[in-house]
Amino acid sequence: MYYPYVQQFTSQQRRVMTVTGIGNLSVAPDTVQIQLEVRTENKQLSQAQQENTAAMNQVIASLLQLGISRENIQTVSYNVSPQYDYVEGKQLFRGYEVTNAITVRITNIGQVGNVIDVAVQNGANNVSNIRFTVGDEQLYYQQALSLALKNALAKAQTMADTMQLQFDTTPIKIVEEHRAESVAPRMYAAKEMSVSMPIEQGEIVINATVEVQFQY
Repeated sequence: MYYPYVQQFTSQQRRVMTVTGIGNLSVAPDTVQIQLEVRTENKQLSQAQQENTAAMNQVIASLLQLGISRENIQTVSYNVSPQYDYVEGKQLFRGYEVTNAITVRITNIGQVGNVIDVAVQNGANNVSNIRFTVGDEQLYYQQALSLALKNALAKAQTMADTMQLQFDTTPIKIVEEHRAESVAPRMYAAKEMSVSMPIEQGEIVINATVEVQFQY
């Protein structure tokens, strides 16, 4: 049986093209965050805690003397754990380990190496998670997002031109993809940190990804 209206409706339906747009923006970091740890060990828990507190207070005092504000110094963890040695298959109690970790936020990039040197000299025995960032990352991300949308439109235009198709440049759907970390943290042990060790800041890549649908 023939249904002319159904055929007419089907012929007027438009097809959908889906493309992925990617935007990358390289920027120089203006902020760095460092995690500093003080680890102490003693058979007496109270002694290990006292030694740890004294060392961490000295580290913090040295940072304040460098001009770092107290608001930019934050405690992130404090752990106490028993330590054991294994001798001939036997577990022997060695003492207690106390670990105290703080993060330090530095807005003067050129000060990073000196901050690490001073912290290590004053009792920090582990340096980790050196993370370079930008203060207003959202501003740069929005620029990367704009580049991603332009990239998606350029891809759609290329495919339409290649296939000799007419398509509507106004998207019918835009989905913002999840952002990945723009920069990986760097980790060092205090014994690896020589005096005035150079820390290369490099550049941060801000990424944005969108999935866009066009009708054609």
